[in-house]
Amino acid sequence: MPITNPNDIVIREVTTKRELTRFVQFGIDLYKGNPYYCPPIFFDEVNTFNPKSNPALEVCDYVAYMAYRNNQIVGRIVGIVNRRANEAWGVKKCRFGWFDFIDDYEVFKALLDAVAEWGRSKGMNCLNGPVGFTDFDHQGLLLEGFDYNAPMASLYTYPYYVAHYERYGLRKEADWIEYQITPPAETTERIKRVVQLIESRCKLHVVKVKNSRELRKRYGYTYFDVMDAAYQKLYNYQPMTPRQKQYYSKMYFPILNFDFVTMVANEQDEIVAVGLGMPSISEALRKCGGRLFPFGWYHLLKALKAKRISDFDLLIIAVRPDYQDKGVTAMIINDMTPYFSKYGIQRVETTAILEDNYKSLANFTEFDHIQHKRRRAFIKEL
Repeated sequence: MPITNPNDIVIREVTTKRELTRFVQFGIDLYKGNPYYCPPIFFDEVNTFNPKSNPALEVCDYVAYMAYRNNQIVGRIVGIVNRRANEAWGVKKCRFGWFDFIDDYEVFKALLDAVAEWGRSKGMNCLNGPVGFTDFDHQGLLLEGFDYNAPMASLYTYPYYVAHYERYGLRKEADWIEYQITPPAETTERIKRVVQLIESRCKLHVVKVKNSRELRKRYGYTYFDVMDAAYQKLYNYQPMTPRQKQYYSKMYFPILNFDFVTMVANEQDEIVAVGLGMPSISEALRKCGGRLFPFGWYHLLKALKAKRISDFDLLIIAVRPDYQDKGVTAMIINDMTPYFSKYGIQRVETTAILEDNYKSLANFTEFDHIQHKRRRAFIKEL
């Protein structure tokens, strides 16, 4: 049943494949012509809402809405109850994500009101977002850095979003910051000394593999166990199920350049740290609007296989808790630095790091860098 209000805004639940296609396309069309926005890969975005494809939906309930005015789509939103995360953190959060809208507070309010009502019906007591089903989805409203390139893994939003969030009464719960780093031509002497000390004291070594098949054959999915352990205390983190580990492995690892996949192992050849990144594919996805056919695949493949790379996205650095505070991250940086030089990389974009995660932030402050982005997760009681 559509939800109407006095402002001629109609809220309809997304229930068909055709409506889902329009839901995804609206998020892309809203940013058409924006030189910083990175569209998602279209079929991956659609499959995110397919329980047969996305194992996160085994532990999540969700509802998707679109807002219409005069039969034109003017906004979209997803409401989420992540049962596994709520249980792990002892909360009753109704998450919201995929929240995009024209610059109109009434549209914003109608969509979020619909999710709030749905959340109450599920027994939830607060709204939290923008976040996704899991930490591997886009999260964090952009507060600073609107004129910098958005990596594929990051959420990009217009500046006008911020005022609508604040007007609704949403308040800060967590902030992330991001750095843009100019990589050094070679590893610093300090990092070299740290690496030698760690290798000697902790009996650690760097592991390099050629492809995802070799990685899986040698270590299975244990590198995801490292991520689970490393991230378990970070904001909203939900431990991965076995099927999620397989899902993310099959989705991301086959497209990686394994020069930029660094594993650190102990004497028992157990993975204790993981670092990985990839060439920026934002420009390739802008050229094809996120659609790989008929010719989008060419732009994407060209970006992924390039021998010279200007922009690089550092996606993950995770260290098992019992090896944290030992300088293990230096081994990952030391391994990647020669490849930054080999490929001519000019700019490295870090992943979003919680503003109070001082240990992670400290890994990058000795390099030539700027703190160019800030993003926020909001909360409001229902």
